[in-house]
Amino acid sequence: MGGPADGMGRVPYLAPPLLLLGGVAAAVFAPKPYYGLPLLACTSMVAGMSYSFRSSALFALAASVAAAASAGYAGREGSVLLTDVAAVLAVSIVGLWIKWLVDRQGRNLAVALNVAEAAQRAVLPAPPTDVGPLAVADRYVAAQLGAAIGGDLYALQETPFGIRAMIGDVRGKGLPAVSAVSVAVGAFREAAEHAPTLHDLADRLDRALDREGERRRDTEDDIEGFVTALLVQIPPSGDTVTILNRGHPPPYLLHQGNVTCLEPTHPELPLSTGLDSSHGEPVEETFPFAPDDSLVLVTDGVTEARNRQGEFFDVQWGLGGTALRRADELADALVKAVTEWTGGQRQDDMAVLVLTRAGREARR
Repeated sequence: MGGPADGMGRVPYLAPPLLLLGGVAAAVFAPKPYYGLPLLACTSMVAGMSYSFRSSALFALAASVAAAASAGYAGREGSVLLTDVAAVLAVSIVGLWIKWLVDRQGRNLAVALNVAEAAQRAVLPAPPTDVGPLAVADRYVAAQLGAAIGGDLYALQETPFGIRAMIGDVRGKGLPAVSAVSVAVGAFREAAEHAPTLHDLADRLDRALDREGERRRDTEDDIEGFVTALLVQIPPSGDTVTILNRGHPPPYLLHQGNVTCLEPTHPELPLSTGLDSSHGEPVEETFPFAPDDSLVLVTDGVTEARNRQGEFFDVQWGLGGTALRRADELADALVKAVTEWTGGQRQDDMAVLVLTRAGREARR
């Protein structure tokens, strides 16, 4: 008869045959003639919760036959028998009609969700899994249920200056922030190919966001608001990593089992604030990047995740003991640790980008 729908569990799967058997037993053995009809009538309707339309129709047919057989067995006159069968058929037809409507709406919703996810992924395409000497893994958990992306962003590409990456977070979360994400990622894709330094790249992103914000001001698609950003550059050799932090949570360097938080020496303002930095030109900082090392970039959906006691998630604890894992394993382990810490609650958009330099165990 076909299996149950995924995730419905054993009880919905067993309910229709139990109702069918119970209806027959009640119709035959109960002291009054109509006790089994409600059970038989709702059999196909309940089947629609966990079975396919065809299986539900078979349950409707079985319930109608059972109603006729039990009435005949009980010796009821022809008019009563016809009434019993008609009642079961009427309720079954209504149940099948509802099942058909729900299935059709489910198919339409699935198509709409697929289109929406494809559109969102066009805004934020997944980075390649291998770039030069790096293995790359990305994970994204949107705060808005049903959305593929939200207000977090990342991008990575090879340029004449080496491999450049960005992770950022626009003000706000969920689908309203996606338009700002598209502007930031598009500006990075263009500017990363031409800006000679990360400082110049940040300036170009800043101007692009300001221009688009001014263009959309006082419209329904306004993207007014700042964007935190972390810019990364790794040369073709892969032996160093240069970082420019514009108000974003710092990255974490994993080296030989140790996890180091690369806090910026001179904290800077986010992009598109309209304010000048208090430290003058933002400082680019360079760190050694040995074989098997990993650089883990995160958004505040990770660093500000809270448990039921209101305690913030400790990223260094979450990454402890995972220094030599593959890039995808590191990303999965961190997302799992955050999810367990929050009890599965989606408190904010969460993005993770892991860059692992190829070595003895890091190549995917």
